[in-house]
Amino acid sequence: MHKPLSPTTIHPPFSAYSNGVEIPAGQKLVFCSGQLGITAAGAIPPTAEAQADLCFDNVAAILAESGLGLEHVVRINAYVTGREHLRPYMEARNRRFSAPLPASTLMVVAGFARPEFFVEVEVVAAGPASEV
Repeated sequence: MHKPLSPTTIHPPFSAYSNGVEIPAGQKLVFCSGQLGITAAGAIPPTAEAQADLCFDNVAAILAESGLGLEHVVRINAYVTGREHLRPYMEARNRRFSAPLPASTLMVVAGFARPEFFVEVEVVAAGPASEV
C-alpha cells in the first residue's frame, strides 16, 4: 500500500487527495492512458458526473488486466472542459477512493477531440508484483 505524503509545512489538499505519495520498493507500476466517458458500445452519457464514473470504470478494467484495482491508484490526472464540471467530477472521484488517498491534479482544458466529452482521467497505479 502506498504512503500519503502531506507535510504540515505546506497547504493541505483542497479535496480528497494526497499532496504526494510514496510507493514501497518492489511494487509494479501500471500507467493508464487518459480514459474518456464512453462505453464499449460507444455510448457517451450527457453529464460530466456520469462520464467521470465511466472513466473510472474504464480505468478499473485496465487495472484488472494487471491484477490491480482502484485501491492501487497512486496518481490521478483529470481534465474537465469547464468549471461547471469540477464538482460533478470530484463527486465521482470521491465515491471511489478512500485512505490512503492518491495524489491528484484536476485541470480545466479547452476541450477534447470530440465536443461531447467533458471529462478525461489518467492514472498511475502501484501494487504487488506478480509471482513469475
